[in-house]
Amino acid sequence: MFSRSEMPIAGENQEIMDLVDPSAPLPSWFTEEDLSAYGDLYQKSGFQTPLQVPYRSFAENVGSPQQGVDDPKVEVPALLIMGEEDYVFKFPRMEEYLKSGEVKTYVPNLEIVYLPQGCHFVHEQFPDKVNQLILDFLTRNKY
Repeated sequence: MFSRSEMPIAGENQEIMDLVDPSAPLPSWFTEEDLSAYGDLYQKSGFQTPLQVPYRSFAENVGSPQQGVDDPKVEVPALLIMGEEDYVFKFPRMEEYLKSGEVKTYVPNLEIVYLPQGCHFVHEQFPDKVNQLILDFLTRNKY
């Protein structure tokens, strides 16, 4: 469900997990063993926190005590790795915000890498590629 490019949207009086079709096959990069491991972890902690942050907190005013709302900048080097098929691009203005560079108003040292055929879970789809991108980023940004 979450590996497609369409954005899943729960209706009124529904939760996102109500949209899951248990008979749908898993994507090739996500095994039954993976599903079991995630299920065990969520059984211990529940779904509330993982689904609440950030999906249910878009409108929240989050900031650091040292940084006012007038200056919400992340100044350190940052890396965002996204799939070109990520359903996040379906959110209003998100694709324009990221691809136009407007996001760099708030994260000026942001490097964005788009992986072709990648969905919302590029770290699961292409673990070796994502790991190498992270290692390269950390090597370039040593202090």
